Amino acid sequence: MTRASASLSPPPGIPASLRWEGTSLAVLDQTALPHEISYRACDSLEAVRDAIVRMQVRGAPAIGIAAAWGLVLGMQQQAALPPDAWLAELDRGARRLASARPTAVNLAWAMNRMTIALRPLRTADTQAAIARLTDEAAAIEAEDRAICAAIGEHGMAVIPEGARVLTHCNAGALAVSAWGTALAPIYRMAALGRAVSVFADETRPVLQGARLTAWELQQAGIDVTLITDSMAAHLMARGEIDLVLVGTDRITANGDVVNKIGTLGVAVLARHFGIPFWVACPSSTWDPDTACGADVEIEERSAQEVTHLGGVPVAAPGVKVRNPAFDVTPAALVTGVITERGIARQPLASTLGTLLQPTRITAAR
Repeated sequence: MTRASASLSPPPGIPASLRWEGTSLAVLDQTALPHEISYRACDSLEAVRDAIVRMQVRGAPAIGIAAAWGLVLGMQQQAALPPDAWLAELDRGARRLASARPTAVNLAWAMNRMTIALRPLRTADTQAAIARLTDEAAAIEAEDRAICAAIGEHGMAVIPEGARVLTHCNAGALAVSAWGTALAPIYRMAALGRAVSVFADETRPVLQGARLTAWELQQAGIDVTLITDSMAAHLMARGEIDLVLVGTDRITANGDVVNKIGTLGVAVLARHFGIPFWVACPSSTWDPDTACGADVEIEERSAQEVTHLGGVPVAAPGVKVRNPAFDVTPAALVTGVITERGIARQPLASTLGTLLQPTRITAAR
């Protein structure tokens, strides 16, 4: 990690998604954006878990970081327990946090990494163990900043000067600790003075594209145009989209991409119109322990997210609702995956393993 990447921060004008404050975690309430910038002070494991469930903090890397700090908070508050009971509480707390959102693999990965960090620590001193957990959470966050920088560098190789990029959901600074995943190359190009513009899908039903992506790019001075999800095909047909670049919450062993609902439709459209479909993510999002996307538990969320818009009812009372939060894009529709270690191209089932396997920590189950 270079000094520059370790100190990387969100682009000017964009608030940090998380701030560790020693005995609490300040969580940027992303449900209030773009109309209000406010932080929730989470002073317990359960408060952090609730912030994840409510999507006050969201984005696979950010929820992993938040959960790491949440585990520190939980174990700080259990410091008076005997060592055996403290370790039992550690395992319980890690499982509790990992269950907050089942689809994103970074959450379980972060919890597994935190518990593994204590294995070489042979001591009955819970304060020493808490200090070790704190160091590990800080390392996860610092590494995320370095990952943002590296994805930004690698991603520029696939984005031509002047490209018009379509993105779906939010994989920018608000979803991580610094620049983002899918938006990291955009921010890097802008910093270098290279022309690039973004079309942001609104991303129904929670509108992460409208509320978050369009807002953060606008705050950073990036050329961004907001469109409804149903407009993407029209723009592609008119030749107004040069490539698609999205993030992901999990990539399975065969290269299937699990991302925000609606991503699959964008990928199908991109294939039809001959447009490259790129995915950007940290190596921790790769899940070789899961064979394919069909094996991933897809989170179903509240019906009210679909029946209401901005708190206002827009559907017939009592209508049946399905609200899967994610869908699965088959590996065959993906041009390639941009990671902090480089770019994996087709066939993804083999190239991802070659690129990412050497130093990976297996995610907890």
